[in-house]
Amino acid sequence: MPELPEVESIRRTLEKQVTGQVIKEIQVYWPPSVSGWGEQSFLSLVNGQRITGFSRRGKYLLITLDGGYTLLAHMRMTGRLLYAPDGREPEKHTRVVFLLERGELHFWDIRKFGRIQAIPTGLCLSEPVLGKLGPEPLDDGFTPELLQGLLEGKKSSLKAALIDQRVVAGIGNIYADEALYEAGLSPERPAGSLSRPECERLRDAIRKVLDAGIVAGGASIRDYRDGSGNRGRFQETMQVYGRGGKPCYACGRPLTRLRLAGRATVYCANCQS
Repeated sequence: MPELPEVESIRRTLEKQVTGQVIKEIQVYWPPSVSGWGEQSFLSLVNGQRITGFSRRGKYLLITLDGGYTLLAHMRMTGRLLYAPDGREPEKHTRVVFLLERGELHFWDIRKFGRIQAIPTGLCLSEPVLGKLGPEPLDDGFTPELLQGLLEGKKSSLKAALIDQRVVAGIGNIYADEALYEAGLSPERPAGSLSRPECERLRDAIRKVLDAGIVAGGASIRDYRDGSGNRGRFQETMQVYGRGGKPCYACGRPLTRLRLAGRATVYCANCQS
């Protein structure tokens, strides 16, 4: 599933190429992929509108239109939003095509879990899904004190807390494992057990791995591509994710693999405590 760095990379690539263009026509190949607002259909709200900007909230991409609506796009497991400046034939897994003044925007999704919804712009950030999200980890206000307050009293594992979007927005399995390794903290620790210095280490580690992920254009382990169709490179430098049983780069001991909060988790039992 695309996490914060992947969605941010999509936002940055599409913002440069698509902002200012009018949506001239919409071709929907899988109707459940899109939804309108109330009794108004997606096509009636979106067709003919000009794209005025792109933003991101957690793992969600927000595409603002000039008619007072915003497209809330969630890629889920396998979704992609790809810009084709010269157009392209829809592929087997193409679900929606936006025909623009110059080129096309294709929503591609193997698993059919991704969704694009038109929401009134003024209600977008208070919409039930976005309104429940935790703070943005790259914002200035994401301090060690704030993080400690978010984790305080939680008996769940530290890994479970980090991938809970109500605690911190945008972190998923990949960047949780990498941040915990960077911070030297075990994913099995009770989330509420962290001291103030440990919260500072974790906050710094979260920022470091997310920034690195953005610089690398995200992680292309399976389906992810940015808005131009390019693969990310973060998987080339990952320290623990997907490396269960392999030697730790720091101490050489085999990395532990287990399941926490229903997700595969990899860490070094020697380096992370």
